[in-house]
Amino acid sequence: MEKVILFTYIGSLIILFTYGSHGFIMIYYYLKHRNKRDDLTGVLSSFPLVTIQLPIYNEMYVIERLIKTTCEIDYPIDKLEIQVLDDSTDETVAIVDNIVKEYQLRGFDIQHIHRDDRSGYKAGALKEGLKTAKGEFVAIFDADFIPRKNFLMIVLPFFKDPNIGMVQTRWEHLNRAYSLVTQIQALALDGHFVLEQQVRNKAGYFINFNGTSGIWRKACIFDAGNWEADTLTEDLDLSYRAQLREWKFKYLTDFTTPSEVPSEINSLKSQQFRWTKGAIETAKKMLFRVWRSGIPFKTKIMCTFHLTNNIVFPFILLACLLNMPIVLIKNTGLYDTYFMFMSVFVLAFIASFLFYLYSQKDVYEDWRSRIILFPVFMAGSMGFAINNTKAVFEALINKKSEFVRTPKYGIEGDTDKWHDKKYVHKKFVKFSVILESIVALYSFACVVVSVVTLQISAIPFQLMFTFGFGLVAYLSIKHVIDTNKKVVEQAV
Repeated sequence: MEKVILFTYIGSLIILFTYGSHGFIMIYYYLKHRNKRDDLTGVLSSFPLVTIQLPIYNEMYVIERLIKTTCEIDYPIDKLEIQVLDDSTDETVAIVDNIVKEYQLRGFDIQHIHRDDRSGYKAGALKEGLKTAKGEFVAIFDADFIPRKNFLMIVLPFFKDPNIGMVQTRWEHLNRAYSLVTQIQALALDGHFVLEQQVRNKAGYFINFNGTSGIWRKACIFDAGNWEADTLTEDLDLSYRAQLREWKFKYLTDFTTPSEVPSEINSLKSQQFRWTKGAIETAKKMLFRVWRSGIPFKTKIMCTFHLTNNIVFPFILLACLLNMPIVLIKNTGLYDTYFMFMSVFVLAFIASFLFYLYSQKDVYEDWRSRIILFPVFMAGSMGFAINNTKAVFEALINKKSEFVRTPKYGIEGDTDKWHDKKYVHKKFVKFSVILESIVALYSFACVVVSVVTLQISAIPFQLMFTFGFGLVAYLSIKHVIDTNKKVVEQAV
């Protein structure tokens, strides 16, 4: 039994080491291409007709901001079509209707397209809008984004290359400093948007449209098979289908679109669940096509890492649960050779640290104050293992679920509050939160056992598990308490 536990633990570490060490490859390509910066000086020789799609679902707190900033984009009004793709079931419908009528009177070609059934969720809404879209190019903004006035003038020149099918801009974080939760998210997202997307694009590998703040050539969407709703990440799915059709994508690191990241833990959990599950669903759908295609072998390898990296979460959880027996097995002294071998796995942690370090140094002058949060981010990632492991297994067994959109509350400054907003959910403690609390206590027990048995090398990672699961559980419980407290105060 001891060997079964030991080899299971080592197998888990090998998986985590493999994906973690992939960060060294990202850093290599980053250092190789970091002097290649975006040329944002392109000028349009003509103004093609552009359709801007705004897919929304119950966005009463941010929809006015979105439509207003979209209509303020610097572009000839007669070359601009705006579609508000509204699947809402609350007051948002009436709010949108009034705003759209106001801008129609100002001369804007803006349409309120409201669906009653949400079939296909976001993918279905985008596809419905394309039926009547007049633009040669289609820009997409989610409700929590604020397009810059020069967005079209900066991005459209890149389509001078007829092979370019999509241009994606980097996300910027409006409410980064709002709380510890938003600061950790900003660090995590920067790893993807500052480093991963930039590196993959410059090195010639596949990237993905991030669902918003980008522009598609409409012909590319149709050529790739249009939007499909069989995964929860319709953006990743279409991106791969388009690039397998030999369309080129362009990623802009040096031009950003501001956005609002989730300000409370349960919204973040639902977002992470959707992204994790959708990525695995897309991997199941697309990996076979990737390996059957004629793209270079190393591109296939990079695609595999890209599509399957969320598979690490079950192994993070497994490694955590095996901590106690592993400490006891190590204390016997019978397997010292194996444990000496396992010391190499710390390299994956170093790779992850360097990956996020360079993502901060590349674009922020205050990168030192930002990277300090790296241990908290790593612990938080571990703490999400139960939430995201459930997402992975649901995807693997083909269990379908609703597209749960991330609530937006219009949080930008420190004084903004989300507690009394309509879309705040989870007024009870979920079973998964109870499990997170139990695992946090279990991890702390592992720390105690490691101290007693003098297994000092295991303590730092056990502390991260303790802190990660404990933090996620605490914030989840606090969310429920704060929400119910606000409900009581409003009732009184």
